[in-house]
Amino acid sequence: MTTAGIRFEGVSHGFDENPVLRGIDLHLTERRIGIVGANGSGKSTLARMINGLVTPERGTVTVNGLDVKRQAKLVRREVGFIFTNPDNQIVMPTVQEDVAFTLRRRGLDAAEIAARTAEALDRFGLTALADRPAHRLSGGQKQLLALAAVLVAGPSIVVADEPTTLLDARNTRLITGLLVSLTQQVIVVTHDLEVLDGFDRVIVIDEGRVVADDLPPVALAAYLSLLA
Repeated sequence: MTTAGIRFEGVSHGFDENPVLRGIDLHLTERRIGIVGANGSGKSTLARMINGLVTPERGTVTVNGLDVKRQAKLVRREVGFIFTNPDNQIVMPTVQEDVAFTLRRRGLDAAEIAARTAEALDRFGLTALADRPAHRLSGGQKQLLALAAVLVAGPSIVVADEPTTLLDARNTRLITGLLVSLTQQVIVVTHDLEVLDGFDRVIVIDEGRVVADDLPPVALAAYLSLLA
């Protein structure tokens, strides 16, 4: 069996004895994957298992052969995670310091940290904001900062949990365009179905189970029928 990709094998999980995921089996290899479901369906828990923010009570989750429960540190080098609210992942006072933070934790030398930080700031249009207090940015700027801070570390996979929920239409288009343009494998949890235009695969979660898993038109039709 190949170790490439993300695998869920017999994964079940609950919080306070309330089941959230039930018997999930998935192999995720496509470049662009969407995950949809109603509130409380388990989709965010599923996404958070990919980089070990949540570990399964039963079953296994592996990323390119790495077990998220036993090899979390290595998994997090592979998987970058974007939260719904970027304030949850901004940890340093200024924009530049926040982007550099991950690299400093990796023990890189000062010259490489400075070069890679400058490149990431330029890539996401944040150079002019480098010395700005991070928490005083607009919502769209904060989400750009979150992307820069994750991608500066060079993950092979990016998981985004409802990254456009708090954004206006203009910034939603901006962030969606950036995510779609990435060379990494991208997995997006979203309620905004337009975000999934052009994706390779969509998975529908309902009451902790996979109820549809197909090309976007087919899977989204199944999702909309559930809502109806």
